[in-house]
Amino acid sequence: MERAHLVILKQPYLDAIIEGRKTVEARLTKTKHPPFGQIEAGDKLFIKLASGPVCAIATVQKVTQFEELSPIKIEQLKNQYNNLILGADEYWESRRDCKYGVLAWLGNIERIEPVYIDKRDWRAWVVLGEKENFGLFEALKP
Repeated sequence: MERAHLVILKQPYLDAIIEGRKTVEARLTKTKHPPFGQIEAGDKLFIKLASGPVCAIATVQKVTQFEELSPIKIEQLKNQYNNLILGADEYWESRRDCKYGVLAWLGNIERIEPVYIDKRDWRAWVVLGEKENFGLFEALKP
């Protein structure tokens, strides 16, 4: 079943996705936070700049999830996928104690007219639904 997600990104990652240089979004967490267990191929991603607008949409092409990660396994993920993720060394170092991971391959990336939403919490990933979609479903109807 296709779902929609709001994905918050900082620069330079957002531009790298829009330009097609970053083709995999990685989320590594210490506990099971979204998108873990809540994302699959075909899902739509609304990509939002941290403290800025939603400015792109992408479709998930493939998902790989990991449990029971360790610093060694995280290093292996970095070595295998960082050419697609483009994470800085500081990112990987900050994630070395994470236990869960999601890699989402991105496709059909499309820049859109900026859409400003009223999101005031700290979540960096939100699974969207009828009750919580920040008006994006209406604002971005074809």
